[in-house]
Amino acid sequence: MSRNSDGATTTTISLLQDTEVAEKNSGGDRPKEPWKGELVKSIVYSGLDAIVTSFSLISSISAGRLSSVDVLVLGFANLVADGISMGMGDYVSSNTEHDVAAKERLVTEWDVTNCRRLQEQSLLDRYRALGMNHEDATMVVEIFAKYSDIMVEEKMAQNGILSPEEGEKPWKTGLVTFGAFLLFGSAPILSFIVLIPFTQNDTLKFIGACVLSALALAALGIAKAKIAGQNYALSVVGTLFNGAIAGFAAYIIGWGLRNVAGLEEE
Repeated sequence: MSRNSDGATTTTISLLQDTEVAEKNSGGDRPKEPWKGELVKSIVYSGLDAIVTSFSLISSISAGRLSSVDVLVLGFANLVADGISMGMGDYVSSNTEHDVAAKERLVTEWDVTNCRRLQEQSLLDRYRALGMNHEDATMVVEIFAKYSDIMVEEKMAQNGILSPEEGEKPWKTGLVTFGAFLLFGSAPILSFIVLIPFTQNDTLKFIGACVLSALALAALGIAKAKIAGQNYALSVVGTLFNGAIAGFAAYIIGWGLRNVAGLEEE
């Protein structure tokens, strides 16, 4: 038991040393590895969309000088409707991708079974185009040709299509998208609820919405950087800039419709 443990430890140390040597030889640190998983991506990107959408709506309503009640009613109604739309859209999109992948696998399996030489030649040409010499490419293809399932997977990967078994279930991604949209989209609206006992000033509530939106966007900007392996500061700045531009545009439109176009309350 101790021998196996010592062997595993030695192997781990050796791998770490190899990584350090590779980093030194490459002239820099290993690039940041992105997060994996469709659910994480659904949470972050639907959350970003929800915050920007909700904040933009609040900005336009506030610019039009409507009441806090209007903000809450329109804000939550829009949030739920958009959340359902986003969740259903993600479900339909993911389900379609799974169906396409399953159909593509059936076609690829048929091609590998009935047109094997043609598929082998296709792989050979692909590897040679990537820079592999003829002898090595031929050897790799001959090895793959012994295993039909592996050859099918390789052909699908070559076509940029994941196996239908990979990834999350469509219903799960749709549900997560809906939940994340409601959760993060509520952030800008919370200010109009939390500040009710303290002030009736709609301007202060709108400022609170700006602060909460900025905090939520910054948090998701960090998560976005983690997913994509990007610089955290640049991701946060870019996310905040996106939200600020959308909110500013909505505010200007709301202000313009009320003060320039003359859409006043009766």
